[in-house]
Amino acid sequence: MTASIQLSGVSKRYRKYDDHARVGGVLGQLFTRTERSWFTALSDVDLDVQPGESLGVIGRNGAGKSTLLQMLCGVTAPTSGRVTVRGRVAPLISVGVGFHPEMTGRENVYVNGTILGLTRPEIDRRFDAIVEFSELSSFIDTPVKFYSSGMFVRLGFAVAVEARPDVLLVDEVLAVGDFAFQVRCFERMNEIRSTGTTIVVVSHNMNSIRGFCDRGVVLDRGRVAHDGTTFDAIACYYDLAGKELVAGEDGSGGGHVELVSYALQDDEGRGVTHQESGRTTTCSLTVRADMPVASPFLWVGIENAQGQAVYSEARMNHPMPGIAAGEVVSYDVQFPADLPSGNYTIGVTLRALTGAGESALLVTAPRQSFYVTGRPHVHGTADLRATFTRRSS
Repeated sequence: MTASIQLSGVSKRYRKYDDHARVGGVLGQLFTRTERSWFTALSDVDLDVQPGESLGVIGRNGAGKSTLLQMLCGVTAPTSGRVTVRGRVAPLISVGVGFHPEMTGRENVYVNGTILGLTRPEIDRRFDAIVEFSELSSFIDTPVKFYSSGMFVRLGFAVAVEARPDVLLVDEVLAVGDFAFQVRCFERMNEIRSTGTTIVVVSHNMNSIRGFCDRGVVLDRGRVAHDGTTFDAIACYYDLAGKELVAGEDGSGGGHVELVSYALQDDEGRGVTHQESGRTTTCSLTVRADMPVASPFLWVGIENAQGQAVYSEARMNHPMPGIAAGEVVSYDVQFPADLPSGNYTIGVTLRALTGAGESALLVTAPRQSFYVTGRPHVHGTADLRATFTRRSS
């Protein structure tokens, strides 16, 4: 089978221009000097995507995801290597791209449809379906400069999928729409994927990637760090994110307590960034005190991908034994990962009781991201593990 998308040894470099203030001349006049340097957005990327395949591209900000999509839709060319995309391409890589603000929604449907390769008779036949999906019948003759970002996305997506593309590129724009619209979008993408459309999705929403994509690619500093199953790709993403979090924060709070080490571990003591639902998970942190600390206690907080607090607890009423000057102490916070499948962040702090209801921050451990799997049919902020039984009357 001929691949819909092929990248062979693709690299992309951008020239950077940095202005630096300098003092020179007889009068010591201030002037600027422009220095040129190169920034590598993608480096030696090889990738094949087959017809009907759904590929999720994930990575931290600046990893090269958007640059990859821009090359796939022809916005920019690679510095080296070859990019081949076969068939009609429909890009959804930015809110409002291809829309003329002074034109109405109706006029922009015809303009966008023409850009995507549709003839006017084809647009005429599909126009009602486009308006119905976008739910903009009351605003279709309004200039789009008055549209919200969500309205832009609804109209743009409706035109793109009705163009019946061979390749659909989606770069995080669906996050602008409301939840109900996102569900409809993924349902429609499933429909066109079943007809052979190749879909590439860039998103930071791991639930969307897990639920829709059957393959995942992780980009890290412009290189492919992983290419495989979605589950393994998400695990790799959190492994990389966890390493950067630990390396990038010193965790100092009060100045006289130092964070020596911090790790999120499974029930066998191994470092973990993805966990099976229900398994025991441990936050382990080790600290060193330069001065004596009285009445230390721990706080732990877990949030889901939407920023909702799933669980938090402070043991202010049950402080632990004090820490002597120069002493190194380790603390563990254990909890069962009774959570729906999805991505979460956990934070742990060590504080000291200073009075009735008052405390001082000693150490903040870097927030750790982790992914829970095994309960995809459960929704909400917690997994109560209900039992379902039948009783005879």
